[in-house]
Amino acid sequence: MYFFLSLLSLADIGFSSSTIPKMLVNIQTHTKSISYAGCLAQVSCFFLFGCLDSLLLATMAYDRLVAICQPLHYPVTMNPRLCGWMALVSFSVSLVDSQVHCLMVSQLTFCQDLEIPHFFCDVPQLFKLACSDTSANNIVIFLVGTISGFLPITGILFSYCKIVSSILRIPSSGGKCKAFSTCGSHLAVVCLFYGTGLGVYLSSSVSTSSRKCVVASVMYTMVTPMLNPFIYSLRNKDIKRALQRIVSRIT
Repeated sequence: MYFFLSLLSLADIGFSSSTIPKMLVNIQTHTKSISYAGCLAQVSCFFLFGCLDSLLLATMAYDRLVAICQPLHYPVTMNPRLCGWMALVSFSVSLVDSQVHCLMVSQLTFCQDLEIPHFFCDVPQLFKLACSDTSANNIVIFLVGTISGFLPITGILFSYCKIVSSILRIPSSGGKCKAFSTCGSHLAVVCLFYGTGLGVYLSSSVSTSSRKCVVASVMYTMVTPMLNPFIYSLRNKDIKRALQRIVSRIT
């Protein structure tokens, strides 16, 4: 579990670093420009680490499934070789997803200098501003998004259906609480990640206000990666004791 947590932390750092540093530089220098190459690089990194986040959460759901439903087989099933292969496949799929998005954006033609109503190069906004026909691009992006987004969600839902059915068969209430506590942090992170992502999608498709889309994207790109370490850390007893000692010294 801690192997996947370390990978998730690195993916969160990369996800935030793909957009936030450029935004801070723009605020500091009072400029709002980005080069064409910089925009493509931002699109590539954004989807690489975003897709990696999604796939790692699905992988961690399977890890929790094995830990709860087959606890005696857990060390054998989740061996280092399998964990390494799962991490490698997740990164490979994310890399392909990011390069497809980058390729689709590079095929667009623009009539003049553009003003993107966002704080980073958002692909849907770029499609709206393109002068060329984007129907084929939209179809490809939809298919890739379905594979890289829908499949992890399906895997997570399947894992938690099996987990819940297994927990409900535990006779004692204490055993049920202990089993639920082992996947509580992961479930909170999944709800936060996909909840804010769904909010961005709905706000961009329903609302015409670019400000609302920007606010939803800030939640998705900044707040969620920032909260993930706290969600996992505050469930660790050693960290809880350390925080209690710090608070007691201050007070």
